[in-house]
Amino acid sequence: MIGALRRAFGWLHPGLKVKRWLLLLTIGLAALSFGTLLIANLTVFDLMGSLGGPQRATAVGIIAAVLGAAAVIVSLRQLVRSVASALHPEAESRLVDLMLTQRRRQVGPRVVAIGGGTGLSTLLRGLKEHTSNLTAIATVADDGGSSGRLREDMGVPAPGDIRNCLVALADSEPLMTELFQYRFNGQAGALTGHSFGNLLIAALTEITGDFEQAVRETSRVLAIRGRVLPPTLDNVTLCAKMKDGQVVRGESSITAAGGEIEYVYLDPPDPRGLDEVARAIAEADLIVIGPGSTFTSVIPNFLVPSVNRAVAESEAVRVFVCNIMTQPGETTGFSAADHVRAIERHAGEIPFDYVLLNSAPVDASVLRRYRSTGAQMVEPDYTEVARLGVIPVRAELATLSPDGWVRHDAAEVSRRLMELLEERAPVLV
Repeated sequence: MIGALRRAFGWLHPGLKVKRWLLLLTIGLAALSFGTLLIANLTVFDLMGSLGGPQRATAVGIIAAVLGAAAVIVSLRQLVRSVASALHPEAESRLVDLMLTQRRRQVGPRVVAIGGGTGLSTLLRGLKEHTSNLTAIATVADDGGSSGRLREDMGVPAPGDIRNCLVALADSEPLMTELFQYRFNGQAGALTGHSFGNLLIAALTEITGDFEQAVRETSRVLAIRGRVLPPTLDNVTLCAKMKDGQVVRGESSITAAGGEIEYVYLDPPDPRGLDEVARAIAEADLIVIGPGSTFTSVIPNFLVPSVNRAVAESEAVRVFVCNIMTQPGETTGFSAADHVRAIERHAGEIPFDYVLLNSAPVDASVLRRYRSTGAQMVEPDYTEVARLGVIPVRAELATLSPDGWVRHDAAEVSRRLMELLEERAPVLV
């Protein structure tokens, strides 16, 4: 009781900028009530007589009611703005827009995005504008750079792709996201090459004793829209059997090997999946697979049996966002149909219903730059994709990043995904 009273009187604390509006609200309610009594010709303490009769009392009542209603409206508006501006710096200037946007996202579709690398984080930046009911499932098989060193030194799952997804979904200040992406330079000694975000996730894993809990705590720090989950908490290594018979261990070594990949697998095999991941997939309205490195970012998620099974059994709209460019040493010479076949070979069946393919042209100078690295545009062979039993969807998805490389346009990809979901909505019901 005492605590409740203290909280109630806390609204009168100096500096909250609400006392004046509470007072105006009280005065407005009193004036509105007074005016209503006079308009209704109710005799209260002989008010009408003292005001010069019923007609004059009614006129005074109308004026009092109008002024009272205006005071109530102004005070309520200012009260809401005072509270909202304290919670969100931009709320004072565009409160209605922010409220409508937030409500729309809260009731948005349940979306699960599966993949890894820069492709998944790019996609999430677009999807978070449509819904807050978003789950990103990012592979933890990376063994290169900062992630690889932390795996080896601390025995934690690779945090790199998880970190990129968290930053992509963040609603925090730009400085905070820059901090999470900050990488120590060559003068930092043992910290050289480490990402601050990776170190924070690893430290929280040590503190909480649980990688999944560490990701949750990091999500709170960044105030992300949605959530990010690893497909497994087991410390797995991605391996590849090359077409020349060579076996390569480690994600970073697979791409560097430069040979043709026969298939990839996890060691140890059949890692345990998270119940939360399987539940998110089962409840999803839309499942998006890719974009990202096919063999090292997308397929590893389907090598976790519970993830593969959950996607196969899902009744959601399932879409594969095909890469725009091939990746040297991994998908050299691959067409869109080749990407589909590679995923089918590892998942046991094609785990999606649609393939989103880029139809936008890429400038010749950019293509020459790619060819110099051994990459080329992925051929959108629509007919061959359709023969595999999935529906090809063409859209102009390509855009150039500031550094001149081709990337997926996050806004356009997300818009097309939402359209596919809306088109299938009657079927889902």
